[in-house]
Amino acid sequence: MTDLPHTAPTPRPVTDRPVTDRPDPAGTPVVPRPQTPNRDLLQLEVLPDESQIRADIERLRKEKNAVIIAHNYQRPEVQGIADYVGDSLGLSRQAAKTDADVIVFAGVHFMAETAAILNPDKTVLLPDLRAGCSLADTVTAQGIRDWKTQNPGGLVVTYVNTTADVKAESDYCCTSGNAVQIVQNLPADVPVLFAPDRFLAAHVIRETGRAMDVWDGACHVHEAIRPEDVQDQQAAYPDAELLIHPECGCSTKILGALPELQLYSTEGMVHRARESAAQEFIVVTETGMVTRLEHDVPGKTFIPVSRTACCEYMKMITLENIRDALENLQPRVTVPADIREKALVPIERMLAIG
Repeated sequence: MTDLPHTAPTPRPVTDRPVTDRPDPAGTPVVPRPQTPNRDLLQLEVLPDESQIRADIERLRKEKNAVIIAHNYQRPEVQGIADYVGDSLGLSRQAAKTDADVIVFAGVHFMAETAAILNPDKTVLLPDLRAGCSLADTVTAQGIRDWKTQNPGGLVVTYVNTTADVKAESDYCCTSGNAVQIVQNLPADVPVLFAPDRFLAAHVIRETGRAMDVWDGACHVHEAIRPEDVQDQQAAYPDAELLIHPECGCSTKILGALPELQLYSTEGMVHRARESAAQEFIVVTETGMVTRLEHDVPGKTFIPVSRTACCEYMKMITLENIRDALENLQPRVTVPADIREKALVPIERMLAIG
């Protein structure tokens, strides 16, 4: 008889699992090994009581003689507790005339800076200093200085969506609500340098017929709104009227198909919705504007052009950090005196024109 060749036994896999982790052919239930909890994933904070937060805000508002002003793109609950809700121009006007000692700005950083420029003796609070602006980040003061050197004699018109030091290098400020009016009031024989939003600039050029040198900037939210987004909502709501903001990247193509269409600032959208016989509107701007329209024009339907048209910077302001800002009078936004004095000039020129 021939011996079979010797075969080494197959080694068992090394494992740190208990034996009970391995399936039992007899059908005994498998017992999972113990897990070490990941503390980073645990919710260790008590969920906030919104009614208590609102009560705290109301109490602190009175104690600190504070006013809360909120941009149209803020969260619904933030708009709901604000003393004033509006666009950049309206907020600038409110900041200029308030008699409050404390201004809580539910918006983004450049807006709080504008309030501080207009109110150097008041406490201006921005509840979350991370609330910046992608459009404001596209231009710097040095960039404007270099631009003016390349275009001697030109007048610089900057969108209010810019930092204080950029405003300090400007001749005029504007908002989407008065940009056309500002440019129309400039001397006809002087070059105009318009910064930083190229889509708003295109709107101004269409409306005024005036050639301008344009900075190549844009808001990341408005730039991302596509003509296809508008067309999809038009197909879903064929009777709805379009309310399109001039910052939108889709505006040129839409106007090519609908040349009689008017573009509206956010405040202009409110006025148009009130006056129009239409009962449905497609709102082509940041989603927060739907909240403002539903509040100011009840009984009509407002459809956001896209649920993704949402500014994460605007949404950083919450009821909780508004309460905390009032409690601590922080974070405070200030502007150095030399910058403030220079930046005040183009802002006051804007407010004087309209």
